[in-house]
Amino acid sequence: MTINQEDALYDFLENVTDPFTLDDVCAFVRLIEPKRSSRLGTEIASFIETRHIAFPLGGKRWVSRRGTFEKVPFVITPTRLEIANGILIPGHRCLPFANPVLLPQEYTFLRNSVKIPVTTTESPPEDFYPFYTLFGEEYAPQYVARDNPENESAFNSDPFEDPPEVSIHTLDMRNIYRETAFVPGDHFVVSPVNWKEGIFELERVDAKAWTKEALDSWTAAAEEGFRSSFAYLGPGSSTEEQIAYAYWFGGERMRSLPAFTTEEFLYEITNHIEVVPYGIETRFWYAGRDIPDRKDLEGVRSLPDRTVIEEILYRRGVPISEYVVQSFVRDALFRNDNNPDAIISRIIPPSINLEGRDREYLADYIMEVLREFEENYSRFTDASMGPIRQRVGELHTAVVELAAKLQKSDMDASWLPKHTFVVLSQIQGHAASIMEDLDTDEVPPQSELEAMDSSIDSMIETYEDIRDLIGEALGNFRKNNIGLWQKTEKPETSSWRIIQISLGGTGIWRRLVLPDSYTLYELANLICSIFNWNKEDINFTVANEKTSIGELSRRGISEFLCEIGSKWTVKSIILSWYQAKPGERISCVAGEGAPPPRFIDGPLRFRRFISALERGSDRERKLAQSELGRDYDPEGFDIDSCNRAIRGDRE
Repeated sequence: MTINQEDALYDFLENVTDPFTLDDVCAFVRLIEPKRSSRLGTEIASFIETRHIAFPLGGKRWVSRRGTFEKVPFVITPTRLEIANGILIPGHRCLPFANPVLLPQEYTFLRNSVKIPVTTTESPPEDFYPFYTLFGEEYAPQYVARDNPENESAFNSDPFEDPPEVSIHTLDMRNIYRETAFVPGDHFVVSPVNWKEGIFELERVDAKAWTKEALDSWTAAAEEGFRSSFAYLGPGSSTEEQIAYAYWFGGERMRSLPAFTTEEFLYEITNHIEVVPYGIETRFWYAGRDIPDRKDLEGVRSLPDRTVIEEILYRRGVPISEYVVQSFVRDALFRNDNNPDAIISRIIPPSINLEGRDREYLADYIMEVLREFEENYSRFTDASMGPIRQRVGELHTAVVELAAKLQKSDMDASWLPKHTFVVLSQIQGHAASIMEDLDTDEVPPQSELEAMDSSIDSMIETYEDIRDLIGEALGNFRKNNIGLWQKTEKPETSSWRIIQISLGGTGIWRRLVLPDSYTLYELANLICSIFNWNKEDINFTVANEKTSIGELSRRGISEFLCEIGSKWTVKSIILSWYQAKPGERISCVAGEGAPPPRFIDGPLRFRRFISALERGSDRERKLAQSELGRDYDPEGFDIDSCNRAIRGDRE
């Protein structure tokens, strides 16, 4: 599709309220952009289904977000602090019922059809973050920053430290709380009046108005909705997308009253869904389970309707749009280096082979764009964008090259840091997005340029961190496999393995060396020792406890789970052979994160305590410390203490 056709599709989806067919949307798009294309229907269907921008009804029929959520009531429950201060913070509370292109401060709220006035509230930014976490915990600072230009400037002044105080737009609820005798626990039923414009009507509901049985039925629908969302989307492109599809799959019961708020359900009610790390982002996922790693640089912006140029790049592991290519051309003009070979080497690093007709096609395209841009290019006008474009372009090239080298290496992918390719894909996708934004002759506002620059600083820091971790993992892999590079079978002089165990729903893991003859019964004892747990109610899912690691490997099983109690899951991965030395002892060679206390009831509760330690109120931090221990350090890992636990030493 052309850019005009894409705009027409989004315009159609913003306005249609009834279920629609592929013929309906094609007819509308052709009205706006009459350019004929025999593939238009295929491209539109692929665009909708791949980007999940409408809900499927089957048979090339869909319903839009507006058609699904407009007029559907939902719930907001003000906190005690909001009631005491006479305010209401919209934040993430209208997800997924609001138009996703609008920011929370752009919503309008009514009571009795009268607009509720807006005020501002000042506080340290960490006080506001909990009201934005449904967008993704990592994005909460961005939503606070984007509330107003002063916040943006405060955050951009130092990308590595939060400002001491910010101001956000809030609803002035003093009269409403007073007139309705509002008390903690009471709710507002919120009815979308105009989805496109973000207009909502509030109505108070007493805390005791809804029965437990009615709320339990809503909870059951919500849990099924999220499970279906995960099955359909996987981790999805964002938490907002996950939540929207959960409400879709949750059916009419989830989209009706009585109901919990989305945040109450996810953070307080359900024991089956939790927030888990996903690269440098977070997602909702099955409690106690990690999101599976990806093994390539798929890219978060891979396109469903790729052009010839985009297809050439995609096949080489560079999932970018033509707008990114054009941005690299603008970068070449800024550098005063119009050599097409140099431009190609920045788009596709030398470690990726691009020869023959594909290279000629890309070179011809670049020269055509160069000639077009040179006519009107002004280095003076580009002075503020050029350095930013250059920095992010260099970062993009570095990420693509690192991913390509990893795919070509002989390293066992299970040795890599968790979600390595997910992290690289996320950095690549964000970098490509900035490149697209800078494919323009019009200079963005200075605040946007500063925000881009700060974002690039953070991405570079993350890239350097993951690059260093990969280097360390590569060194460990080679050290532990020295002498085995040419062997494809089990070593003759040793029968040891490297095993990695990780605690589901957390970032806690240990890497162990142990004999191939080690049984699951012995491994269970070992797991309990290193996590300081009692061996009770432990159950492996692959075989009985007499089965050895070697037997599992010979059966082609390299990953398996064990359950400890009803809430904790431990994943074990059989890595490579290990050349044991004479007198070698079972030991831990690497790890990350402090184990949770044995009485913490599952990863969901554990993560809530960790979150409270990091950014909770004073009361929440004290509660977390009483459960975890006053000196508990989530990042604490002492390899010597771990090995003493393995040996059973008590010193």
